[in-house]
Amino acid sequence: MNTVLSGLLIPFIGTSAGAACVFFLKKELKIGVQRALSGFAAGVMVAASIWSLIVPAIEQEADRGQWSFVPAFIGFWLGILFLLLLDHVIPHLHIVIDQVEGPKSRLTRTAMLVLAVTLHNIPEGMAVGVVYAGLVNGSGLITAGGALALALGIAIQNFPEGAIISMPLYAEGKNKPKSFVLGVLSGAVEPIFGGLTVILAGFIIPAMPYLLSFAAGAMLYVVVEELIPELSVGEHSNVGVIAFAAGFSLMMALDVALG
Repeated sequence: MNTVLSGLLIPFIGTSAGAACVFFLKKELKIGVQRALSGFAAGVMVAASIWSLIVPAIEQEADRGQWSFVPAFIGFWLGILFLLLLDHVIPHLHIVIDQVEGPKSRLTRTAMLVLAVTLHNIPEGMAVGVVYAGLVNGSGLITAGGALALALGIAIQNFPEGAIISMPLYAEGKNKPKSFVLGVLSGAVEPIFGGLTVILAGFIIPAMPYLLSFAAGAMLYVVVEELIPELSVGEHSNVGVIAFAAGFSLMMALDVALG
């Protein structure tokens, strides 16, 4: 149980550490830096979705033969549709492109910014949770090293996310402690949803391939709908692509080396 708890908290620690940058940096992050950070996060999430989630989901159904892809296919689409639903019912702000999405509301800009990052973190928490659920329940295709690799990968890409939310809040007039707390709270949803996923998965072990691919679909929705558009903001630059490749290769290396 201690292994699961520490695994669920690792990504949250990454977000909190990133939010703490507000105490050390004096200016808002430049667009180019935000673009690079978004690209890096996208690369980590794509690699994690493939190696840590979709591939194990298909391998767990190997006895189906040529139909082993079916649970992963179904779970993937359910994850996409789930995030599509949340994207339409939760008002939120994409800070890099400065665009409000979701239903009209009277929420402040700060609240919508926190909701945007929270929405982003839900599938990440579920991804870590379902992998650790598989580890706890004896899935032979999920190892302690593989689960740790996913948690570390998510934590690494959460570090810049924490900075991306706390720094703009400070630039908009919030004091540093409040900006830090809001940045930390945006990541609190990860261990919460991760823990819920571990609990639920314990009751529905046969659904593990569906849950793994569900988390992958939800994560890839965030990448395509939010992160990739942010890479094209401003003047043309390859920094986002390079950062994407760095994040992808790092997560791939972690998964293979630790898995």
